[in-house]
Amino acid sequence: MLSFTRTRTQQRSNRSMSLGGMDYADPKKKNNFCGKIIMVSTLTALCILMLKQSPSFNTPSQFSSHEPGVTHVLVTGGAGYIGSHAALRLLRDSYRVTIVDNLSRGNRGAVNVLQQLFPEPGRLQFIYADLGDPKAVHKIFSENAFDAVMHFAAVAYVGESTLDPLKYYHNITSNTLVVLEAMAAHGVNTLIYSSTCATYGEPEKMPITEETPQLPINPYGKAKKMAEDMILDFHKNSDMAVMILRYFNVIGSDPDGRLGEAPRPELREHGRISGACFDAARGIIPGLKVRGADYKTPDGTCIRDYIDVTDLVDAHVKALEKAKPGHVGIYNVGTGRGRSVKEFVEACKKATGVAIKVDLLPRRPGDYAEVYSDPSKIKNELNWTAKHTNLQQSLQIAWRWQKAHLNGYEAPLVMSA
Repeated sequence: MLSFTRTRTQQRSNRSMSLGGMDYADPKKKNNFCGKIIMVSTLTALCILMLKQSPSFNTPSQFSSHEPGVTHVLVTGGAGYIGSHAALRLLRDSYRVTIVDNLSRGNRGAVNVLQQLFPEPGRLQFIYADLGDPKAVHKIFSENAFDAVMHFAAVAYVGESTLDPLKYYHNITSNTLVVLEAMAAHGVNTLIYSSTCATYGEPEKMPITEETPQLPINPYGKAKKMAEDMILDFHKNSDMAVMILRYFNVIGSDPDGRLGEAPRPELREHGRISGACFDAARGIIPGLKVRGADYKTPDGTCIRDYIDVTDLVDAHVKALEKAKPGHVGIYNVGTGRGRSVKEFVEACKKATGVAIKVDLLPRRPGDYAEVYSDPSKIKNELNWTAKHTNLQQSLQIAWRWQKAHLNGYEAPLVMSA
């Protein structure tokens, strides 16, 4: 702190002089006062100049106002696997993007990649925040002019949900309520909601259509269905445009190698089968654990519909383009073809070139035997169909990213052949 006074060791005489009965101001005092004024003015001007030169001194921010011809999309969970790929596609298609993520499951490195690819002002901003904090969420909405929300943020492991169900109800259902309230309060009227086939549970008939009864059998699916119900109930008395995408098992990565999947090491046990296959191929784990080989399926292992992440984000963009005020669209996003876990493992072995050891274990709680989609509705209404349906090829693309990023989004390394 600057001080303009000095400590005096001696007492000064009276600063005014009397001449002929008149008092005159001491000229030294006047000069000292003027110097102080000049010094303060100079410092103030310097501070203002420094602030104006600061990157944060933008008034108003391009993100805080609507711009004709530019759609500003809030991507919750945009630092995560699917959310980051969606943000990449949106940015590539000239959308303005704000990512909100608390990085509990996402990666700051994925955001760094996006910021390097799209450094122009007004293209992308990242906000570190937790959707479980209503004050923070409302502040974000009050300071930014969003046109739409793509809501990806969620914990998403079936096995983990059975062990810690309250985390799932809080993180998925409760946090979605916070987002909905903020959208309503700030007049954001388009929502693209990331849902899951887990809301269907284990239907008696295959393939699954959008009319298949939703009878989830694990907390993950139940929490997602609750969030869906909440959105639909709110929509009845609003003019919001809502698109709910129920997708199946996501695999793959950005074909150009810019983004990939890098889950937390402590969550490997609960993660996707593709991640487990790659970990086994890299020697991080001694082998692949296949949970359940006694299901009523042709080879005894679970059957799933594997959708490439590139196709998945394409479905989100098409849903955004087709969203209409007052309208709800609900769509299955899958290939329409089921593949067994055994088939998947064989494709992974070929993609990696590694003879992965497979250990057969008892079933995992909350799993179901067979699930695959009927994607007819999304094809007819949104003109979307899966294009990347070669399982081995999708895994090869993802494997390339894994080999180049042995530490995830930390310092890239190259794995020897």
